[in-house]
Amino acid sequence: MLVTEILKDKGGAVHQVGPDATVSKAAGELLDRKVGAVVVTDGGRVAGIFSERDMVRAVCQDGASALERPVSDYMTRDVVTAEPSDTVDTLMARMTDRRIRHLPVVEHGRLTGIVSIGDLVKCKIAEATHEADTLRQYIAAG
Repeated sequence: MLVTEILKDKGGAVHQVGPDATVSKAAGELLDRKVGAVVVTDGGRVAGIFSERDMVRAVCQDGASALERPVSDYMTRDVVTAEPSDTVDTLMARMTDRRIRHLPVVEHGRLTGIVSIGDLVKCKIAEATHEADTLRQYIAAG
């Protein structure tokens, strides 16, 4: 299965903040949206990603004062991305190798969606279930 198919089901909504948003604002977005990361965009391009891990690192480094600082001070700048034509297996390997849980989907330099490890696992479970059902039907048909 390709990323483009996941985004058809999931939709292309991406929770975003600007680089000048405070860490508190970004944390509020994580909480309100019930997501583990927000994409930091600047002028329509991906400037970084701010995850729960980044939040923990910010508070551990600078305490409560981190909450009033810009998210750009703590975001992950070297963002690993996906393309709509990437396969689920490719992305699972990429996420495992890099120890990341979210990949913004970028097409021709434009942010078009985001996939999480949960999205990929859900897809793999659906594929395995479909395959098992197909084999059961084949065996039952004799």
